[in-house]
Amino acid sequence: QVQLVESGGGLVQAGGSLRLSCAASGSSFSINDMDWYRQAPGKQRELVAGITSGGRSNYADSVKGRFTISRDNAKNTLYLEMNDLKPEDTAVYYCNFHYKSGYVAWGQGSQVTVSS
Repeated sequence: QVQLVESGGGLVQAGGSLRLSCAASGSSFSINDMDWYRQAPGKQRELVAGITSGGRSNYADSVKGRFTISRDNAKNTLYLEMNDLKPEDTAVYYCNFHYKSGYVAWGQGSQVTVSS
């Protein structure tokens, strides 16, 4: 059974940094795209950043220049480096993996809170 385990969330002051990780286990299938989403209270879940198996990345306009997505294919792990954090970045962050088998897995969510 596929399981995605997230780590690295927490409380940080505005202008600070955090690094999220998402490690997969339980599947031998290769992974295509990997994404980070977030959901703030009272808002819809939104795509923050994505990265293809070839390493091509894309970002939401609100995080461009501040967040960096990366992946380690050997470890089936996804990362999100978040710098210059703002209070509006406060949300629960979810990782999302698209397996070549067609299966889509979600992480359990990591709370990121940015104080002003």
